[in-house]
Amino acid sequence: MTDDHEDVRTGEDPTKAILSESGLNSKHLCDYVVNVATGCRHGCKFCYVPSTPNIRARPDMLEEEADVDNGQKEWGSYVLYRDGLGERLDEHLDRKRSWNPTKRGQGVVGVSFSTDCYMDGRAGKITRNVVDALTSHEKHTRVLTRNPILALQDLDVFQDGGEHVTIGSSIPCMDADQVGAIEPSAPAPELRLKGLKEFNEHGVQTFVSMSPTYPTQDKADLREQLERVAECDPAVVFHEPINPRGGNFEMTVEAARDAGETELAEELDTLRSRERWVKYATNHLRWVQEIGRELDLPVHLWPDKQLIKHVDEETAAWMQHWRERQSPEEFAGRDVPQEPAPATPVGVE
Repeated sequence: MTDDHEDVRTGEDPTKAILSESGLNSKHLCDYVVNVATGCRHGCKFCYVPSTPNIRARPDMLEEEADVDNGQKEWGSYVLYRDGLGERLDEHLDRKRSWNPTKRGQGVVGVSFSTDCYMDGRAGKITRNVVDALTSHEKHTRVLTRNPILALQDLDVFQDGGEHVTIGSSIPCMDADQVGAIEPSAPAPELRLKGLKEFNEHGVQTFVSMSPTYPTQDKADLREQLERVAECDPAVVFHEPINPRGGNFEMTVEAARDAGETELAEELDTLRSRERWVKYATNHLRWVQEIGRELDLPVHLWPDKQLIKHVDEETAAWMQHWRERQSPEEFAGRDVPQEPAPATPVGVE
């Protein structure tokens, strides 16, 4: 089936799995994930999901259900929904007797980290029932979406979930043109902030993921962005520079160039140099920590493990501290940790 208005092929995902254990505890996000669909309308070019087994290992299913020839290149043009997932999850949780929280993941369930759970109304309906099932069973639930405005239709479910639910959005940059170039079908950054602010005003916990920030952003840009992010009073601000590895990075550079964002394309292209990437990534991580301290924002950095291999010993220790440090949000019983002292990397000014 094709959605003619947006040229998106849709169908149903026959996957039997309901609740999956997740490696995202490495980022202190969650121990479990529930994804309401396979594929995503937003088609973000830097997205890592098309290179994961969830897509790469199921070519036959994708071809049969949505006529997909290449899951990565066609990312953004197909969605297979998991209708009825909330009801099945509710029954599954009634029967489930074991729960395996880790120190980093705290037993949290992430919804949805391989697609956007509020990409459209159909996904939103599934998400409503999933969040209701999880919070009714008192499972801490982290919802991530680029469309919190649409998620407001389910404000009552989030309010009923109380301390067991938090909702966040990825806001990599406040320049709508640059963001739109590589997140072609996602809502603008201003709309993401607007949605989170309204959730916060109605007593629902929020978080922000500044991921990935762009090499076109200098320290002043990051300051302005963090000042805007502070408006929604997030419980945590995650931050991660862009990763220039893999086929998705090639697609990101091409998308920026095709959209007429020449500066963004050129700056991204320079990151193929390891030296340039290390300098940009280290500076962004350091600046976000410094500005977060000045603004009294609860920041949590995500340094790439490959980055750590190419910096000096002092900087490597600082980055490793962040990788091991619990996120500073009072969610799911987290103990708010002391923040590492800011690093002053040698030769990275």
